[in-house]
Amino acid sequence: MYRTIGLLVTIVLLVSFILAVLALAVSRISLNRHVWLAGFFAGVLDFFYMPLKYFFFKFSDPRILDKWMVSLKNIANRNAFKKSKRRMIIAPHCMRSMDCPASSKRTGIQCVACGKCVFSKLKKDAPKYGYDLYIVTGSSFVKHVIKEKNYDAALLVACDYELNKVMMGLKGKNIVTYGVPMLNDGCFNTEVDYEKVLETLEMLSS
Repeated sequence: MYRTIGLLVTIVLLVSFILAVLALAVSRISLNRHVWLAGFFAGVLDFFYMPLKYFFFKFSDPRILDKWMVSLKNIANRNAFKKSKRRMIIAPHCMRSMDCPASSKRTGIQCVACGKCVFSKLKKDAPKYGYDLYIVTGSSFVKHVIKEKNYDAALLVACDYELNKVMMGLKGKNIVTYGVPMLNDGCFNTEVDYEKVLETLEMLSS
């Protein structure tokens, strides 16, 4: 009996290892081209996220794992996002100007379109594509944002780690996500390729 249990455990571990390695390979490929079964492999990586994160932390850069996973999830979610009706953009406050005059409330920074940072343009463009804009000071603010309206989709702008974190957090709340990575990490003076944001808005509207 113990031998059988041991054999079953060995098989489960072997299959898990193969699935995790295959999912990593597919996620890496997804950076450059479309891949099949993106949703399935994204689920595999979500399941094994913590051990994989530890592995990347010890032997590589954990940001690489988040980057690959975001790419894979974007492919998996693209078609569902295009079918959504009630959309929002969630972006981080670290992209705003250092002397931003806007105030903050429980749903984030209230942009006044002062022209000092990218949010002035995003505040103007978001409604054109049917989005509400939320500028949050941390991922914990997202739980307040999703209570504002009955949203079914969220376009996220953040570093890869935060993108992946929020994507996992919204996965079980019937909100489909799509991520646009920033050009750099940090707590202030971060930037995003705004042309990439506009291209994404156009692509998800077609």
